[in-house]
Amino acid sequence: MPSTKIRALSHNPIAPEANKTQIRQKEKLQPAKLLIIGGRPVLVPTQSHADRNRAYNLKIALAFAAIYLIWGSTYLAIRYAVETIPPLVAAGIRHTIAGSILLAWACLRGYRPKREHWIAGIAVGALFFLVGHGSLHWAEQYVASGLAALLIATEPMFILVLAWLAGQQRISRISALGLGLGVVGVAILLGAELTMKGSSLLGLIAVLVGSLSWAGGVVVSAKVKLPTDALARTAVPLLCGAVMLLLAAGLTGEFHATHWASISLRSIMGLAYLVVFGSIVAFTSYTWLLQQCPPALVATHTYANPVVAMLLGWLLASEPLTVRVVVASVAILGAIVLIRRGERAVQTSASSMSAELQPALQEAGLPETGLPKTGLPKTALPKTALPETIGRVS
Repeated sequence: MPSTKIRALSHNPIAPEANKTQIRQKEKLQPAKLLIIGGRPVLVPTQSHADRNRAYNLKIALAFAAIYLIWGSTYLAIRYAVETIPPLVAAGIRHTIAGSILLAWACLRGYRPKREHWIAGIAVGALFFLVGHGSLHWAEQYVASGLAALLIATEPMFILVLAWLAGQQRISRISALGLGLGVVGVAILLGAELTMKGSSLLGLIAVLVGSLSWAGGVVVSAKVKLPTDALARTAVPLLCGAVMLLLAAGLTGEFHATHWASISLRSIMGLAYLVVFGSIVAFTSYTWLLQQCPPALVATHTYANPVVAMLLGWLLASEPLTVRVVVASVAILGAIVLIRRGERAVQTSASSMSAELQPALQEAGLPETGLPKTGLPKTALPKTALPETIGRVS
């Protein structure tokens, strides 16, 4: 009898349809994992592979939007902040708050500052924030935010020249062409007509001094003992620079000249935007992207930031967008592209030459990982390009 029932069920045409329905229902069920909660087994839904991919791609898109748009918009926020807050005071307050938050965050993750970190932070903080950001905040009292962003884009040019002078990098022909094109772009901005509203020669020079100082900080930061933790690596120089900015504000009389009751809401909102979005949200997005994407892709924000800054200045602050500015921006951004391409060419050449040297090193009985003190001179090996620099916390 049981075997008869089994045969009857196997020949039953309804059974396959029921099985198909059950399979479809199982396919619709959300993936889950079994957890013991309160002593009882519970099925907890988990994300499917497609959902995880969509969520990951959304995070990537939002992070790039942060470093493209937020860092590009900080120049206009600086302009609003220094309207009624003295520049060194504004920069000092901004970096004190942002640096304290980032350092606390780093300490919660297990970081512990060392004496050598503070020494390195003083050196880098002076170049990055005291001179680099101090001069930028001061200059934006007189220079349009879009122009300031465009001149700050010359940093890769200064980094290349300083690294070459320090013997850390050689300049390829493509990079040399980029340097020449960048000089032409800067000359166009500093040329005959410096009568545009909100601009002055002294302010433009101050921005270039800040760009040079930031480039110097990039070169120096490779030689000093900054923290290895990504958050602390920015937080320590930020706090050191903030202290120096506040001291400079006191020495120059800015605190005495500050009319706290007259600070406008727009300046307060601009300063708050710089702290929360410019220094925290965009920077954490940048450090996360460096762990997810190639550095060269992340570094494309250097092309987008000046464009975003100029468009926002034109749309929201009625800053002039003349043919001269457009031509200069094309020249400077083109220079950055050529310099980046030249750096990649140097890296490729260095890698191929190193590969060619490996058989000779093996034949001579030398280790592949490096040269002993008594081996070939270091000058026999090519100098590679500097690594991608950290993002500017503008």
